Amino acid sequence: MPLTLSPPRLLLLLRRRQAKVQEPRSTARPCRGARLSCAPDEVAATDAEQQQGEEEEELVLLASYRTAFNEVIMVIDSPSNRYLVLDPTRNVHSILPKKSAWTNSYWDECVSLPTVVPRGPVALLGLGAGTAAHMMLEVWPWIQLIGWEIDPTVIELSRDYFGMSTLEKTTELGGSLSVHIGDALSPSATVEGGFAGIVVDLFADGKVLPQLQEAETWLEIAKKLMPDGRIMVNCGAGDTAISLAADADVSSWVQNPTIKALCSAFPGQLNWKRLSEKESVNYVALTGPLPDLEEWSTSVPSELSLRVKQWVPCELA
Repeated sequence: MPLTLSPPRLLLLLRRRQAKVQEPRSTARPCRGARLSCAPDEVAATDAEQQQGEEEEELVLLASYRTAFNEVIMVIDSPSNRYLVLDPTRNVHSILPKKSAWTNSYWDECVSLPTVVPRGPVALLGLGAGTAAHMMLEVWPWIQLIGWEIDPTVIELSRDYFGMSTLEKTTELGGSLSVHIGDALSPSATVEGGFAGIVVDLFADGKVLPQLQEAETWLEIAKKLMPDGRIMVNCGAGDTAISLAADADVSSWVQNPTIKALCSAFPGQLNWKRLSEKESVNYVALTGPLPDLEEWSTSVPSELSLRVKQWVPCELA
């Protein structure tokens, strides 16, 4: 779920500010007066960026909790966005934009998936506060989304603060989000006939789940697809720090262990891209043959038309 920001402007602000704490609403145990902070090595900002951060809008802590699944859960509000921040790394797992329809990060990529898969239900494995669901239903109000989230408190807060309850209501065109609380990798996380698409966004303690770095896991997930279905994956950041010049190389995906596992599971049937530095440092992957990029470009909202052309096949050396 987490977004690795570059520069991590939100994390920079979290280091500096004592947020205003309002009364949390949950049966979980609240962390009163929690200070927003992050480890120094999570922030790499220049002096100019730090000066810009001081001028950023005020952040308000709306809720802070600890559960059996997440040592830290925070809902943070600002005039432009609302954030779900999880685990001690203070990674952003969901964003609800207030001034734009787009996040300028990997969640936007999910909106392009329905145009390259058959009509049918789409699974969201790692629902968080429903950023991808919000965006997909806004653009494709007919789509049937089925999401899995392991922490019931995250779902409760998402309904209270991120408008998830609205997504659970059927639209005029028949679309909706169905929420399941449980293990997204469980064999029971499936539907009869299979999914047209599966979006995988599963992290813990700021890292991709270790199971997702094994080819066998991906082969099991693929069994839940209908014919011609695809999996879209937030693969997180690379394994090591590399320059932008090196990262632009066609083989830079080898820096990401999740993509390596996917490429092993689906040889010749995997595509990848790395989001630009100003958006994040996340890699994303898409199974199946590379779509016709020109056709794909014309089938998505104009904001994504150039971005879908950045997908390239994952080729083993």
